[in-house]
Amino acid sequence: MRSLPLHVISLLVLTPFLIAAGQVMFKLTGEKLAAYPAQPLQSAVFSPIFLGAMALYGGATLLWVYVLKTVPLSYAYSFMALTFVIVPVLAHLWFGEPLNAKYFAGMALILAGLFTLWS
Repeated sequence: MRSLPLHVISLLVLTPFLIAAGQVMFKLTGEKLAAYPAQPLQSAVFSPIFLGAMALYGGATLLWVYVLKTVPLSYAYSFMALTFVIVPVLAHLWFGEPLNAKYFAGMALILAGLFTLWS
């Protein structure tokens, strides 16, 4: 798969980053709901953060469809495993969620798997 154009490779990596950013925004929306339980769900659904997360997911989906024009799904979908690396790092940076040795071992295995697939 090394013969892929650079822009397609970039999108294979960018899409999981967009999905991960959307997850952080969904978590922010969830925190808003938890902080104000009496508030109706519509207040969260129409919040700029939630709408931004939906826009990110929509944009990522369009990019993903573009990637799938040229990349086999079984290969491309492996890159979605990057979200299991990116989301915990963002959760640590944004929300102070802890990271431990098991996380780093899992991250190394995921990255090794993608490297193996790529080579």
